[in-house]
Amino acid sequence: MKKIILLVLAIAFTFSSCEKDDICDANTVTTPRLVITFYDVNNPSVLKNVTNLTIIGESMTDGITYKGSTLINGSTGSIPLKTDVDATSFRFILNYGNSNPALVYEDNLLFNYSRATIFVSRACGFKTDYTLDPITPYVHTASNVAVDKWIQYIAVKNSTIDNENETHLEIYF
Repeated sequence: MKKIILLVLAIAFTFSSCEKDDICDANTVTTPRLVITFYDVNNPSVLKNVTNLTIIGESMTDGITYKGSTLINGSTGSIPLKTDVDATSFRFILNYGNSNPALVYEDNLLFNYSRATIFVSRACGFKTDYTLDPITPYVHTASNVAVDKWIQYIAVKNSTIDNENETHLEIYF
């Protein structure tokens, strides 16, 4: 009988030190990306699909992977902002990979923002929310000064970037 009691106590002590696994739920909002929606500059209320757009971050050689590809073919895309500095620069290359270089257009966008680090949970850690600078939220330049910018107009739709459920920036071309 003593052996059974000792065995039960040993098992109880063994399992008493276990705790619930900390796993971050996939539905938990973490650091959001900047959501960009593209519109037709000639008809501003109409969404416009971009064709073979790739977005390459500063000092990177490969484009940002979006839905399994580095190309965006649609009217919406999302890009990550840096969490350790207050500005992030990207090259937006339209018709990327086209064999005719005259049909490839490249614009540069530098995003200026402030950051707020927020504790989410022990399992998920911290996330960073962003607020685009109210005076200069972006700087838009062409990669080749001899060629016009393909992006005609940029509008900040929502300067607070705390989720990916809404458009933050509208690009008209």
